[in-house]
Amino acid sequence: MKHSLIGLLTLSFCLPVMAQDKPKQVTLDVSANWHQWRGPLGNGLAPKGDPPVRWNESTNIKWKVAVPGTGSATPIVWGNQIFLVSVIKTDRKPKEIAGKSQPTDRPGGRRRFGGFRMSTPTPTTLYQFVILCLDRATGKTLWQKVAVEEVPHEGHHPSHGYASASPITDGKNLYVSFGSRGVFCFDLKGNFKWRRDFGDMRIKVGFGEGTSLALHGNSLVVNWDHEGDSFITSLNAKTGKELWRKARSEATTWATPFIVEHKGRMQVITNGRTRTRSYDLATGELLWQCGGMTGNPIPTPVTRDGTAYLMTGFRGYALYAIPLDARGDLTATDKVVWKRNQDTPYVASPLLYDNLLYFTKERTGMIACAEAANGKVHFSGERLADIRAIYASLVGAAGKVYVTGRSGTIVVLKHGPKYEVLATNKLGEGIDASPVIVGKELILRGQKHLYCIANAKP
Repeated sequence: MKHSLIGLLTLSFCLPVMAQDKPKQVTLDVSANWHQWRGPLGNGLAPKGDPPVRWNESTNIKWKVAVPGTGSATPIVWGNQIFLVSVIKTDRKPKEIAGKSQPTDRPGGRRRFGGFRMSTPTPTTLYQFVILCLDRATGKTLWQKVAVEEVPHEGHHPSHGYASASPITDGKNLYVSFGSRGVFCFDLKGNFKWRRDFGDMRIKVGFGEGTSLALHGNSLVVNWDHEGDSFITSLNAKTGKELWRKARSEATTWATPFIVEHKGRMQVITNGRTRTRSYDLATGELLWQCGGMTGNPIPTPVTRDGTAYLMTGFRGYALYAIPLDARGDLTATDKVVWKRNQDTPYVASPLLYDNLLYFTKERTGMIACAEAANGKVHFSGERLADIRAIYASLVGAAGKVYVTGRSGTIVVLKHGPKYEVLATNKLGEGIDASPVIVGKELILRGQKHLYCIANAKP
């Protein structure tokens, strides 16, 4: 969308995340954009997308641009603007910033599990936490802002980083979480509006932070699960002022909240090892909760026809279908619609496409497909060629399912109950960020570059 059109829109934004559960009427067709990391419906589906099936480094590349710094956060798209976050390491010490006091004797360092290094060393130099806006047509940088410069207080997993949470927009403002560095609001031209600082998170085994924000109307939801006092809070999106906060009996998760409307009430669903919970968006009241997930919860829920689907896959498997009508504690009750204890994902969130759930096994290149209504399995344990490990979440459009491997291979499947590979594509660098589908374009964030994939004109 052009800048001039953005200025004309009046948005009540009953947005994001209402994946097929009777979304309210909005004044803007968000389905033509990708305003959050799980897409316009919050379930990985681009209802108006139709990107290419085949590409490589020399075929169907509309443009390819280098991205400064590092990060694995999925970009978002609003009209002709692409927004992404990155972190740039400097060689400067904290004392070189005039008027700022930064600790130089931070605890932490390298953490090991057996002979494996679990976390990088605690930094001693400044890092720039950066927001970029790119032109969707050309990949040219329209603006770049340093949200904050700080010395991170902890390291991170060797395959992780400091820019792993995706931004989100309502078409007027851009909201970014850099976790311990704060939650920021900019307008779409890059003008700073507000910042909230919740202090430093203490992440399990120093793995690093990576929980994205959720947004509906004027409510911006932040999930803050760590090895300290965990909580979930709703902020006024216009001002950053806290609307409500609820304590959570959870240690570290990387669980992005999911907002859905059901029977006129907005629910905020958060994955969790102790309990998956649903809160009333307006008040923070706990509506329902259910145990049964495994450790290190990461996958974001999806919903359809009044049912939420929750998954985990670290040191065990769990998939629970929970009715949104439920109230109270559902653990070990018959109120669960159906459940599965096999082949569920550790990192990647599932794709809900029509009545089918697609999900990968742990971090491996194996995929399953089941009926959302009853859990009937159509296929399971199918191994994706040339994919050994998966971090990126699954996406779909135009009768196709896109599964991204960490090595840069993307397998395209035909949407349906039968396992059928349409193409296997390979780029020259690894990919951990989830794919973005907008119109006839596929936007991919690699380790060093941002790609725009589109069919070449005849």
